[in-house]
Amino acid sequence: MNTSRRQWLGQAYGALLVGSGVGLSSTSWAQQARPPGGARVVLLGQSVPLTGGAAEIGSAFAAGSRLAVSDFNERNASTGLQLKLVQLDDGYEAARATANARTLLTTQKADLLFGFVGTASSDAGAAVAAKEGSLLFAPFAASDALRGPEHPNVFHVRPGMIDEALKIVRQCATVGQTRVAFVGDDDAMGRAGLAAVQQAITELKLTPLVATALVPAGGDKLDAALKDVQQKSPQAIVLVSLSGTTASAIRKLRKSGYTGSFMAFSIVGIDPLYAELGKDIGGIVISQVVPSPRPSAIPIVKEYLAAVDNSDQTASYEGLEGFIAAKTVGEAVRRAGRGFNAATLQRTMTAMTDYDVGGFRINLRPGLRDNVRSIDLISISADGRVLR
Repeated sequence: MNTSRRQWLGQAYGALLVGSGVGLSSTSWAQQARPPGGARVVLLGQSVPLTGGAAEIGSAFAAGSRLAVSDFNERNASTGLQLKLVQLDDGYEAARATANARTLLTTQKADLLFGFVGTASSDAGAAVAAKEGSLLFAPFAASDALRGPEHPNVFHVRPGMIDEALKIVRQCATVGQTRVAFVGDDDAMGRAGLAAVQQAITELKLTPLVATALVPAGGDKLDAALKDVQQKSPQAIVLVSLSGTTASAIRKLRKSGYTGSFMAFSIVGIDPLYAELGKDIGGIVISQVVPSPRPSAIPIVKEYLAAVDNSDQTASYEGLEGFIAAKTVGEAVRRAGRGFNAATLQRTMTAMTDYDVGGFRINLRPGLRDNVRSIDLISISADGRVLR
């Protein structure tokens, strides 16, 4: 858990990219051999929090994306098909994500938007993409509303919040926890998470939530909200919040004598939560939507770790997810061909209903549920080890 290096990298990239419109690619594709007629450069426009409350998650996702873009360019140097990734910092603010999306599509002339991080930011990116006749690919922590038929231009690599919710509440039911409460940030992400948990409970015909609390980030209302939740004697508390709110809630509840379970969505980020809680992270269950970024026989994990070993990055769940997302968009671009436009690329993506990205299958067709087999529930030991 090298959090200091992760934070340094995030600050360095933030300083480089804030408002700059700089395009990053780890490979200088211009120096590669080009076929007759020159290269087709496909520009991916990404708005991502490199600063602010979600900086560590955003920086890791962005860094993993860069590794996959570099790998794609090396593999396709002789064909002339290349990717260029332009990353702009939005500080986890929807208004900045909107401005970045417009800049990326209208000024930078991005071929599509890619990898927006955050529920509100993903909503913003989808809206701008629709207005400009473009696509949004692989948003991170997007609302399940973006999976509806009214958003055919949005393509998801990660499962939906409903899929994580189903996995979590089904686990609670399996171990006999019928009294479940919900605590989340009072923002677009927290509200989307609450809706997903309530939907999952309804679909599984389980007991309704005994308590809910949506708490403004950085405010002074957390204590009162947690007191109300604890009075309902929940056996498990589901958390949909960034690491700051999550860590504060866990510490306060444990200090007040709560001995029940904590279940967190993947968007909390294991590394930032460990940085906040240290040994107090022991026993917390967190859902994960990609395989563990630890040495394994899974081809995509081996590929990612090999790329990490040749970089200044450290492996993480978010980095692996960014790597998978960028590798998948590269495959979609390759299948669409050098002469693609937004319409043909959209058709190509819609047809990718069972893409094997390396021992990990992805269904890009809009509006379809992801299979919950791709979601793991893990816990973290007091010394930071990932347990299943």
